[in-house]
This record gives sequence, C-alpha cells and structure tokens, in this order.
Amino acid sequence: MIYFDNAATGGRKPPAVLSAACEAIQSANANPGRSGHSLSVTLAENLLNCRKLLDDFFGGYGFERVIFTKNCTEALNAAIFGFARMGRAGPPHVLTTVMEHNSVLRPLFALERAGKIRLTLLHIDESGTVPVEAFARAAREDTTAAVFTLASNVTGAAIDPAAVRAALPAPVLLMCDGAQACGHIPIDMRAQGIDALCVAGHKGMHGIAGSGALLFSDRFDPAPLLYGGTGSESANPDMPSFYPDRLEAGTLNYPAAMSLAEGAIYLTAHGKESETRILHMTETLCKGLARIDDIRLFSSPNPFGIVAFRCNGLQSEFFAQELSDRYGIAVRGGLHCAPRMHAALGSADGGLVRASLSEFNTPREAALFLRAVQEIAGGATSF
Repeated sequence: MIYFDNAATGGRKPPAVLSAACEAIQSANANPGRSGHSLSVTLAENLLNCRKLLDDFFGGYGFERVIFTKNCTEALNAAIFGFARMGRAGPPHVLTTVMEHNSVLRPLFALERAGKIRLTLLHIDESGTVPVEAFARAAREDTTAAVFTLASNVTGAAIDPAAVRAALPAPVLLMCDGAQACGHIPIDMRAQGIDALCVAGHKGMHGIAGSGALLFSDRFDPAPLLYGGTGSESANPDMPSFYPDRLEAGTLNYPAAMSLAEGAIYLTAHGKESETRILHMTETLCKGLARIDDIRLFSSPNPFGIVAFRCNGLQSEFFAQELSDRYGIAVRGGLHCAPRMHAALGSADGGLVRASLSEFNTPREAALFLRAVQEIAGGATSF
C-alpha cells in the first residue's frame, strides 16, 4: 500500500521508536513511580528524562509542566477545560478560528453553551488562513485566551503564533493545537509566546498511537480534568497542587511515552532534512494536481505534508475509496473533523480528498498517486 494518510496517523516509524515501544512492553511492565521497588523507580526516572527531552525540544517552561496524554485531543481538553476552571470573575472572552479541528471547537462550544466563556470565531481570508490582523481586531478588554491551530489539518495552511502573540495584549494566553505542526516545523514556546502546546505523538512526532503531551507556561495553571491516583499525597481528597501530578491521574502509557521520546531524538537529528523533503513532495503533488482537468486544488506547498483537493465529478469519500480499492493508495476523504473550515472553503457539500505525506514517502509513490488521480478524474461522473 502507498500510505498517504500520515495526517491521521504516521504510517512508518523510525526503527528506534519501534524498538523503544517494544522494549517497554517486553521488559518494563511496572507502574512508573507508584511503588518503591527498583523497576518502578527506574521507569519513573525514564519518564522524567522524557519530560526533560520534550521540554527542551519545544522550548518549554520546565519538565514538570510536561503532561503525558494519550493524544492531542486529550491534551486540548485538559488545556481548554482546565483554563475554564481556573477561576475568575465573569466568563472570559476567547478567540478561536474556523480552521479548527473538532478537538478545539467542541470543548469551546460546550463551554460557551454552559455560559463559561464568550467565544468569537475568526474567519479565513482569500489566502486560506486567518490573518494576524483579525486577532488584533477581535480582541476585547475581557479577552483572556486565543485558541488556534498551528496548521490546518484540511489544507496545511498555517498560523504564525509569534505574530499572533505580538498582535494581542500581553495578558492573553496563547493555546495552540500542534497536532499537524509538531515534528514538522521548529516550535519554541518561549520564543513564540505559546502558553499551552498540545502535541499529537503519533503523527509528525513519530510516536506510536496512544502518545501525546500538553506543555504549558508558568502563567497558565489549568485545573484538573481527571481525578484519581497519582502515587503522591494519597491522603489528600483533592488532586495534588503541583505538576505534573495535578494533571496526571492514573497509570501512564509508558511504552507510548518512550516512543515519543525516541521520536523527538530522531527529529533533533533529522528534522530539517525531513521538513525540506516534505515541502518538496507537497510541491510536486500540488503542481501535478493543478495540471489535471476537473481537479480543484485547495492547498499550497507546505512542510506539514498536507495536500487537499476535490474532483468536480466525484464526492471525496468515493474518490478516496477508488484510490484504495483500485490502486492501493491510502488517503482520506470527507470533512476531516473540521466542519467550519470546509464551510469557509465552500467544500462542505462533498468534502475534500486529503493526501498527507511523511518524509518516508518517495517520489515514485507521488508519481503513481498523480497517475491514479488522473485516471479516476478522467472517468468521474456527476453525483
């Protein structure tokens, strides 16, 4: 199979990632930091080293503010609901965008319905992204946070957090969905002014499924989303007051965390090379798709590996099914859990076909994909 669905889950993993996960499963079946025996202590030390690695990789605010999650959705929920529970006078005003995945929109809409926040959605311009000026214009005296994606999971369009930071009043918290950006571009939370970064481990970071993280600044103190055992302050009826324990209830997914650490190590050595390769391959796909009749392109070359398009005569899910059934090519069709982005793009009726690449894809695979798209488009009939 030609795997062009890396924006959903990375298809190939570096060998060191797989080895780390397998080793953790085979010889590390203990609960990190929950017991006093040597294996439990060793695993806790390994998790500490992983926190330090991720903190350094993302320019974070200290290893204790690196929280392990099972995916980016959990990290976003922990950040968004934790923000809403921080305690303040009156519902705060929050900025977000139509580019967002449902992992951002649904928590925010739930808080808005409950009267916990006041919400403003910012719209894309003709370039396909939300301009920085829109953030500045929408900011109010009671604006407390801006929650936005660093890269659209639909088109690969990006928002520059440093530019948003400069455009907004200093007290406004920046909370970023890094699902499609982490591992693809350099991210430095301190330099870019990011207060909360939500990470998907299983996409560009090369970790296995079940890996993710939330990193946050020392001026952001989210309240717990989950309550349970931490191995610390067991007599306390509330969650501990210190991080990471305050946000990590229950047994952690140790194999996933170890795979995420190895992914970060791999990217430290190969990240720039990977970014250049992916950018070049998306450029190849964009140029090729633009030459095919009845194909409308919605993406520009980008380092996130995302290329979205539609065929004028075939609904996106059917087009994706044809690629899979006839050519053994895995892509994704539909709305990609980002309905407001599709409404803004005018593609809500039939969705888009999304091809998403990793650095492990090859020029030959790109050529076979373009040939398959041309053959399907040539035989498409209206629905």
